[in-house]
Amino acid sequence: MTTFIKIFDTILTADKDASRKAVREVRKFLYRTHSDRNDYDDIKNIIDSAPGEYAEISEDWRQENFVIAVSVIYYLHDKESQPDFLFSWLLHLLRHKNGNIRHAAVRMIEHELGPLTYHLRCPGKKSSFHDFSPEQADYIIARLFEGLHILMNDSWKPMYKKYKYIESLPSGTYKSAQMILSHLEDDCGNEYIRHLEELLRQK
Repeated sequence: MTTFIKIFDTILTADKDASRKAVREVRKFLYRTHSDRNDYDDIKNIIDSAPGEYAEISEDWRQENFVIAVSVIYYLHDKESQPDFLFSWLLHLLRHKNGNIRHAAVRMIEHELGPLTYHLRCPGKKSSFHDFSPEQADYIIARLFEGLHILMNDSWKPMYKKYKYIESLPSGTYKSAQMILSHLEDDCGNEYIRHLEELLRQK
């Protein structure tokens, strides 16, 4: 019987071809007609243990397979009250030389931006999809904002000055961080971003 645990075991232990095929199987298995509670428990356990599992992987291609597979099921995590529970790992992944890994990390971080910025986009309205406070969201956003700027400072190259648009930037850590920051700016608004910039200058 196929399970998410077995699929991820293949990704983590099988040869290159079988591991790659297992990544495709994740999406197929996720969207099959029938599923049960055990599947979702497996998904939550896989996501929770992802940073530790990733740390044990030595092959670049297997790292890519694993991160992409995790990104497919990431939205089913049960950490709605802790949207930043994997941010330190995801920000680490943004430094990876593999563009597919960076792209997967961008997708997972951006998945959390909607809930995190809800209080800014819909002031005064309570969301039924998460239970963290606006103050908690502000704190998480500020830490993410700082983390993105650290990444951009560390990966900055003078050649980037000639690029007017983010999409024109060469693929890399700087571009990935800019993509998330742009999304964050759209959701937060200019005034809030200026507030975050001021907080950053005070550090």
